[in-house]
Amino acid sequence: MQLGVKINRNVELLSYPFKEVFQGFENVVAVRKIFGDKTDEVLSKLRVVLYPRRGYLAVDDQTGYILVSHPYLKEADERYLYLDVIHELVHVKQFFEGKELFDERYSYVDRPTEIEAYKVAVEEGRRIGMSDEELADYLRVEWITDEEFERLLKAVGVKQTKYKTKRKKGVGYRMLQR
Repeated sequence: MQLGVKINRNVELLSYPFKEVFQGFENVVAVRKIFGDKTDEVLSKLRVVLYPRRGYLAVDDQTGYILVSHPYLKEADERYLYLDVIHELVHVKQFFEGKELFDERYSYVDRPTEIEAYKVAVEEGRRIGMSDEELADYLRVEWITDEEFERLLKAVGVKQTKYKTKRKKGVGYRMLQR
């Protein structure tokens, strides 16, 4: 399935306007649901900061900018990167609402902000035709245990697969997990 967006993977380690790196996301229904009438305004003002370390994406809890691992931007499966951007856009909205993105009272998989963001990503993953097996593979991250992974799958409504999934090798750890 065509995603209807263009991801510029040929950018250097700098800060960019969101739309220079992630083009067409303002037309994605899931993104319009996140920001409503303010979608164009938010995405026009949003910045993306590329960093050299291996990782994924995160929202800077001081600026609301999206931090992107340059190696991940270059190497990631297009669908995973697409869903990660949508996931992080939920965090951008949460940031502007004043929510604590890294609330230490919760483990990563139980954190309300993460569950909300993953639910939006899972819904979009289903819309683009991903199976529960593919979604489980997308959701599997290196820093959670098998028990936490099962809790996350249950929290976001993804059926457990018959085997233990692992995130693709070579893309490293997500940044800013506290």
